[in-house]
Amino acid sequence: MSDLINGIKANTFVIVGRAGMDFFADPAGTKTEEGEIFRAGLGGSSANIAAGICKLGGQAALVTRVSDDSVGRYCVNQLKHYGVDADYVTPIGGEFRNSLAVYESRIEDHQSVIYRNGAADFQMDITDVEAVDYTKYGALITAGTVFAAEPSRSATFHAFALAKQAGLPIIFDVDYRPYSWPSPQVASDVLSRAAAECDMIVGNDEEFGFMAGGIEKGLAKAKELSETSATIVVYKMGPEGAITFADGAEIRTGIYPVEALKPTGAGDSFMAGLMTSIAGGCDLETAILRGSACASVTVSKPGCAPAMPDTQTLETFLAEHSGPTAA
Repeated sequence: MSDLINGIKANTFVIVGRAGMDFFADPAGTKTEEGEIFRAGLGGSSANIAAGICKLGGQAALVTRVSDDSVGRYCVNQLKHYGVDADYVTPIGGEFRNSLAVYESRIEDHQSVIYRNGAADFQMDITDVEAVDYTKYGALITAGTVFAAEPSRSATFHAFALAKQAGLPIIFDVDYRPYSWPSPQVASDVLSRAAAECDMIVGNDEEFGFMAGGIEKGLAKAKELSETSATIVVYKMGPEGAITFADGAEIRTGIYPVEALKPTGAGDSFMAGLMTSIAGGCDLETAILRGSACASVTVSKPGCAPAMPDTQTLETFLAEHSGPTAA
């Protein structure tokens, strides 16, 4: 436990995975097919986590590939806007394209369309991860989509090995997106292999259930991982809160209810809040609750990275909110 916590406390993270562009219709509540005005924002799970960490006072560098075009340059500019180190973000030409998410700021009949054909980030290779000086960071974070295709998959496993050699703990957001994978069987095998190499695993009930072969087996899978490989496993249950397995104990936490505007961005914001709260000296239960608060702030506003709280926004939210639900 101490190596993992000490690594996070450095509050300097190398994050492996995609950056993308988000489009969402304005004003809030507008269906995509009825939209006339659309706003853009930074997207992609790993980029969102990096932006969220920086907004909360941490430091983060992203390792990925982006398309060598205006959309790729937009993503790099947005990363820099949030203070993310983009030195390891490499443009790639040809027909490879950045991912694009078109979604709605609405809960009822929410629609989200993801374009991932010929994704530029899947072209990240071993040379990209070997360019990183891992000794500059306290921990490595990645989200599961990086494993969905080659050469990104092999490159990320190589990054795991390099990070371990440098003494970094590995933090894994399962982030299962079926549309990115060739088959559920491949996804289950690869994500399970990745999870077995990680010190901390964060996922929801469906993601752990997927790895276990059934949602009803997900909780047992999370507990098993905490007993066999990972030091901390966070099993998220949406509105029912989370169960965290650590040091043989179970920590049950609730959520901060809000009037949600949309469902996207919550998991990325949770991770950013969890990491920076541990780095700031919070105990694990408090850090999980602060991560939950970040998720609540994010779903109550349009966009993903733009909606994530900075430190002052988070502290104001916590001071003004009546508190989390019972575990």
